[in-house]
Amino acid sequence: MIIASKILIGFVALQHIAFLVLEMFFWRHPIGLTIFRQSAAHAEISEKLAANQGLYNGFLAAGLIWALCHSDAAFGRQIAYFFLACVVVAGAYGAWSVSPRILMIQAGPALAALGLLYFSSVSGNS
Repeated sequence: MIIASKILIGFVALQHIAFLVLEMFFWRHPIGLTIFRQSAAHAEISEKLAANQGLYNGFLAAGLIWALCHSDAAFGRQIAYFFLACVVVAGAYGAWSVSPRILMIQAGPALAALGLLYFSSVSGNS
């Protein structure tokens, strides 16, 4: 199960790299307008806020990658718990404040990864 949790943690990290790219570089691009379901006028007004949000998503991805790459497996799990919990909180807040679909897109995979990580830890797998 530890392999499955690492794969899912990697997926969540890749999601947040994609969020970084979309929010920092494609916010006003037709792709970004479509994905975030917004008008060009709104995108122009909120571009700097989106870039800042993208940067924070990059920090979440960096933390998850750090967790996966850490040489001490036990400490890597602790790092993963922290950053996955941050993703869940960010996803829950986004669902409450922006769109309920954020709960499934962002928080859902992180919750699944947290569950797999927990069960792989209690079953004795490293």
